[in-house]
Amino acid sequence: MVKDNKTSDNSIRWMILAGELLALNAALLVMSYVYTRIMGNVTTPHYKRLMMLMTLVYILCDLQSHHHIYDRFVRGDQLLRGLMRSTTLFVVLSLMVMWVFRWPLMTWNFMLPFYGFIIVFIYLYRWIMRQCIKWYRKRGRNSMSVIFIGNINIASELYRIMENDPTTGFKVLGYFSDEPRTKVTEKNYLGKPEEVLAYIEEHTLHNVYCMLPSSQNELINKIMQTCARNMVRYNHIPDAFNYQRHTMAFSLMGGTPVFRLHYEPLSFLGNRMVKRTFDFISSSIFLITIFPWVYIIFGILIKMSSPGPIFFKQKRSGLNGKDFYCYKFRSMRVNVDSDTVQATKDDPRKTRIGEFMRRTSIDELPQFINVWLGEMSIVGPRPHMLKHTEQYSELIASYMVRHFAKPGITGYAQVTGFRGETQELWQMEGRVQKDIWYIEHWSFSLDLFIIWKTIYNAIHGEENAY
Repeated sequence: MVKDNKTSDNSIRWMILAGELLALNAALLVMSYVYTRIMGNVTTPHYKRLMMLMTLVYILCDLQSHHHIYDRFVRGDQLLRGLMRSTTLFVVLSLMVMWVFRWPLMTWNFMLPFYGFIIVFIYLYRWIMRQCIKWYRKRGRNSMSVIFIGNINIASELYRIMENDPTTGFKVLGYFSDEPRTKVTEKNYLGKPEEVLAYIEEHTLHNVYCMLPSSQNELINKIMQTCARNMVRYNHIPDAFNYQRHTMAFSLMGGTPVFRLHYEPLSFLGNRMVKRTFDFISSSIFLITIFPWVYIIFGILIKMSSPGPIFFKQKRSGLNGKDFYCYKFRSMRVNVDSDTVQATKDDPRKTRIGEFMRRTSIDELPQFINVWLGEMSIVGPRPHMLKHTEQYSELIASYMVRHFAKPGITGYAQVTGFRGETQELWQMEGRVQKDIWYIEHWSFSLDLFIIWKTIYNAIHGEENAY
């Protein structure tokens, strides 16, 4: 019997917060010195009171914003999202406080450099602290001992991550099952599920992960009671995950627990408004400033390369399976197979300028028109030609799920190795899996990461861009 390491996690969080508060106050002192001595401002505000107020506001914002640094499973976009949430709230609230109290330092030539420094420094600080925490856990500190109960194949992926990645801080003691499972490992087999009750009583444990089916509810209740009595956290992995590997959404309908197969953050109006606002503003700026020059330059080159229109217009599958016309710069000679035959690496239909545009993704830029019209998003599953939708919806059961979100100019599948021609079925299956993962894990910070990755790949070149 042992207390859970949540206490240790909280200690890490408070330590991180203390470091951020030191950075906040140091930045405030430096900016105050620059503002009054170097810039020659003669005002003498009460710095101690200002520092105290800013510190209290930051603590409040941090407690309201879970920034994931000490989580055992965390992605880079989640760190960015936590930073954006806490710092945005801090900027808004601190400006409101200074406006209410009429602080003399509330001027843009002071506040903009101050906030810019804080945001950059805190992100770097949190990233460094994240690496330190992983190193700390890799050395066996802040570890949590766990066992699994039931059909281990249901949680085989989680089991392998916990066992093989010491930076997560988990120590897998083994699993209880009706028989050893060779898919995982036989050496950690601890016995049959009925034997786990005595094991929990006699050993030091932090977490139990149970995969027993509901038909064994009597044993499950005994395990839950034993965990509660010994201060061990009980976690249940439903056997639905034996045949579905998705982020399920849990809800209560009239007191009845219900699992929805796909959790969709973009089903919430607020998230859709954030995404659409970003799409509209970004596409408007691009279409007004950069696109006219791109159109003139490449329009002339396209016309010189072969006869035909500048734009290539093709019907593709969009949100909820609705068809729309997708715009691209024409990169091929006009041909009758454009709506049925996918482009290949050495496709003879491509023009010389078309080869360059496809390799650098310039041919995709007219799709900002689709984004502005609301038919597409900057980030989302890539829209496929109708022939592919008809073909692959019959071969891949979850293919149409990718239409739960607006199609995008770029997508998570494209920046994770599934761009270009799909010669074999497994390639399209991989793309669909990535698209569904994006739909289930959408966040604004994830979109920003995908945009950055797309630009990076376009600059450095991609093997599958043809």
